[in-house]
Amino acid sequence: MKKILEELLLNAIECLTADGVLNSDITPQITIERTRDAQHGDYASNIALTLAKAAKTNPRELATKIVSALKAHEAIIKVELAGPGFINFFINPNLQFQVIQQIHTQGAAYGLSQIGAGKKVQVEFVSANPTGPLHVGHGRGAAYGSAVADLLAATGFDVHREYYVNDAGRQMDILATSVWLRYLEVCGEDLVFPSNGYRGDYVRTIAQEIYDNDSNEYRRPIELVLENITPDEPQGGDKDLHIDALINRAKTLLGSSQYRDFFQIGLNSILDDIKVDLSEFGVDYQEWFSERKLMDDGSVEKALTRLREGDHLYERDGATWFASSQLGDEKDRVVIRENGQYTYFASDIAYHMNKLDRGFDQIIDIWGADHHGYIPRVKAAIQALGADTSKLTVLLVQFAVLYRGEERVQMSTRSGDFVTLRELRDEVGKDAARFFYVMRRSEQHMDFDLKLATSKSNENPVFYVQYAHARVCSVLRQLTEKGFERNTAQGMEHLNRLTEEHETALLGTLARYPEVIERAALQYEPHQVVLYLRDLSHEFHTYYNAHQFLVEDGCIRDARLNLICAIQQVLANGLSILNINAPEAM
Repeated sequence: MKKILEELLLNAIECLTADGVLNSDITPQITIERTRDAQHGDYASNIALTLAKAAKTNPRELATKIVSALKAHEAIIKVELAGPGFINFFINPNLQFQVIQQIHTQGAAYGLSQIGAGKKVQVEFVSANPTGPLHVGHGRGAAYGSAVADLLAATGFDVHREYYVNDAGRQMDILATSVWLRYLEVCGEDLVFPSNGYRGDYVRTIAQEIYDNDSNEYRRPIELVLENITPDEPQGGDKDLHIDALINRAKTLLGSSQYRDFFQIGLNSILDDIKVDLSEFGVDYQEWFSERKLMDDGSVEKALTRLREGDHLYERDGATWFASSQLGDEKDRVVIRENGQYTYFASDIAYHMNKLDRGFDQIIDIWGADHHGYIPRVKAAIQALGADTSKLTVLLVQFAVLYRGEERVQMSTRSGDFVTLRELRDEVGKDAARFFYVMRRSEQHMDFDLKLATSKSNENPVFYVQYAHARVCSVLRQLTEKGFERNTAQGMEHLNRLTEEHETALLGTLARYPEVIERAALQYEPHQVVLYLRDLSHEFHTYYNAHQFLVEDGCIRDARLNLICAIQQVLANGLSILNINAPEAM
């Protein structure tokens, strides 16, 4: 219906332009919205208000001319002016029944569109350091990122889902050294584990597997390991200097080949676990992009060369700096340290250059909210590389906070005291976890209520929606048990028998579904789908409690069955986009 109204308004504006009422250089941006009050019609447009200044006329006078130029259409029974120049459309009520036929015909395709056809979009999300298992904080980014990607795909975009693997740099060295120190413990060496090492049980598990395969091959005397090592923080030293000294000692005593073994075994073990974890959570990627690849193939140096040629780099205090403050950042950033090593930011510049070079029309980065300050420097880098910064969209996700009763659960990968995403999934299930994670705007704070997520009650939002779908399935099973036969064609012929207030409301809600999907996709807001599904479920449950479906009157029975089957289909479609099951029984 919105498309019909848009075409009618465009045609009216073309007529006014041809008559000289409007200038030919005016480009109309037509917006059609559903009205909040049925007294003001079904749809409204503010087109006259947006064009009035360019047309150098009063908005209401322009609205009057637009309405006069509108062609008659069977879908519209009345057009009215409101306020300073709004145009309100009243739709033929008989057309409301067409949505049931449309849903019946299109099935799983109902709500899909091609508004993004021909546009390539890269969505990078989660991208947690492979230094430990994913915890419940990462789960929200996973659920949100995958829902955004699936919404874009549902609206015709060519979506490339990507995970950026931070497999280079200091954190990976800390992991490799942590695994080696735990391995030495397994070998029988007695040591005090560094306060800045990775302390989770998963590190012990990896170390034990290495020992089981290679016995004492990598063992070195602890006295040699700790000889002249900078003291740790508990001993009055600096924890960062201490762990860095241990990293250098590990590299020296093991040699490059054996150290690389620990590095790679730790990386592969954790990354494989992350891949399985995300896949079981319903999140899959087209590509796992390696940061180390950027180092090895010269991409980082290539990116910095491009910046240097654009006079965006300079030397100071032995380091190389990117003059990002000249491009909107709060200060300049180091890209090469005094010791000649690239910074994380240098790799990020190269990674975004790689994205741009791959020809994506839109690049979407989904980051934790704590990375908000990182946005200006990445935008500055894109501008310095000669690209359009509007190609990059950064979406921020607040980490979900898990509570057990009144006690907040700490989630630190370094200390090892955290609840993994897998543990959460095992406790509440994939469906509840994904649904809860996308119930609110991604940038809003979220407390994850474990008790609510596992309850089988109407207060549990995912249960409430899934139960609506299962209830329709139950009605269809009862149909056979009561000896009735469903005549779908007859039901379509008698849809005008659906005159109850609940039925009229449901027809309007079903018709809104395609609009909700398009809007949620373009605004990157999957919570809009959740809100819609909850509204539809509420209207259905209310309808279910107020009316009988399997009545003796076959015409009303079949009409109502066609309506609730349409509801069932839309619930299934919406849940599918969120990658949540639509059960037939609960």
